[in-house]
Amino acid sequence: MNKTFRGKAWVFGNDVDTDVIIPARYLVTDDPVELGKHCMEGHDPQFPEKFHQGDIIVAGENFGCGSSREHAPLALLGIGCSCVIASSYARIFFRNAINVGLPILECPEAAKAINQGDEVEVNLAEGVIKNLSTGQSWNVPPLPDFLQDLMDKGGLVNWVRERLKEEEGAK
Repeated sequence: MNKTFRGKAWVFGNDVDTDVIIPARYLVTDDPVELGKHCMEGHDPQFPEKFHQGDIIVAGENFGCGSSREHAPLALLGIGCSCVIASSYARIFFRNAINVGLPILECPEAAKAINQGDEVEVNLAEGVIKNLSTGQSWNVPPLPDFLQDLMDKGGLVNWVRERLKEEEGAK
């Protein structure tokens, strides 16, 4: 997995719930690409056409609140979101994002300072967020090695599959 991301910032406020990230009417599939076609449609119906592969979501507090569906981080992956930076996350969204391999960072200072359209670079391994448009940067604790490994594998299910193959091969 690439541990450095660079993209345009798409800025949202506080309490962005999972129904805004992916409206409930699209929960008939768990295909990330299909879900991505409707990502953030609750905020802006044209959002999926405006968003580009590698762009970055930046939000305020309690991002991903609402229902506990994994579809929300899957939709973000499906639209091509490289990572999410927020002041804070709803607990279940945070875990679901990790489980499906969506990189997320919690940094209130960056979330407040980054503006819509800014060019942002994130280095997950080093825990550095840079606003290339303004020259500002922030350090955040890098993800623990275990979670970086899980992200490298594309999420929890893929990580478990690989571990089971390794254990089977060791017998």
